[in-house]
Amino acid sequence: MAYFKQQRPEKVTVPSLRASKERGEKLVCLTAYDYPTARIIDEAGVEIVLVGDSLGNVVLGYENTIPVTLDEMVSATRAVRRGVTRALLVADMPYGSYHTGADDAVRAALRLIKEGGAEAVKLEGGRKRLQLIERLIAEEIPVMGHIGLTPQSVNQLGGFRLQGKTLEAARALIEDARALEAAGVFSIVLELVPREVARIITEAVKIPTIGIGAGPHCDIQVLVIHDLIGLSFTENRKPRFVRQYANMRQIMTEAISRFAEDVRSGSYPAEDESYAVSPETAAELELLLNEERIEDREQRTI
Repeated sequence: MAYFKQQRPEKVTVPSLRASKERGEKLVCLTAYDYPTARIIDEAGVEIVLVGDSLGNVVLGYENTIPVTLDEMVSATRAVRRGVTRALLVADMPYGSYHTGADDAVRAALRLIKEGGAEAVKLEGGRKRLQLIERLIAEEIPVMGHIGLTPQSVNQLGGFRLQGKTLEAARALIEDARALEAAGVFSIVLELVPREVARIITEAVKIPTIGIGAGPHCDIQVLVIHDLIGLSFTENRKPRFVRQYANMRQIMTEAISRFAEDVRSGSYPAEDESYAVSPETAAELELLLNEERIEDREQRTI
């Protein structure tokens, strides 16, 4: 009970994340796509809530993130915003929302912030995104970078594969990270890169690194909430870095099966799970029902 009496931690902000790295604190990031999940995550004390374009895979049933639209991201972000009060809320910029020029990118980011309520946006890519990132930051839009495996590039990459395996590729990632920091991003997601590379990057930049499949040295760790609680439908190809902490799919299946059984057997709803009128009204309704039955029999005999 002592936990609930503690003062609620302060609001997480872009500057506070950097301060946490300077203190050597390890932080937590999780995805959310709806109000109830966002509220649970926020109340659990997670520092960053990411409305990821993984929405496409785990909620909308798409094969990958590419079909996700800006409208879908704005809608999901708006729902998550209602459930988040303490964590920093970041929204992914979906595929196609920043590929046609800086003006379009700014418009898309502003929608995620003004309509969705996001406090920052995330976009994929390294040095080739520098001018775009600088423009967004110039418009006072905080940006989270994302290098390594970039899911929106799945067609170009040929699948979801480990990045930075060779010395040349590792150097490119390190240069990307340094360039993103210089451009002004407040943090960088490192996805599916060797832990040795992630460690070098984490030590090379002053901004927090956010690891997903990047080993233990990153400042912040992120997972897709559906993977963490066992609601993902990728059990046959679950990534190595996913640690499942609950099996909500099994729990939900058992609950639904029990409900269906109770309905079919007639045990649900019970008397105390329904509503009743007063005894006087019940007697009047019974008289009315009898009159209806008599009238029905008379009509049948005619």
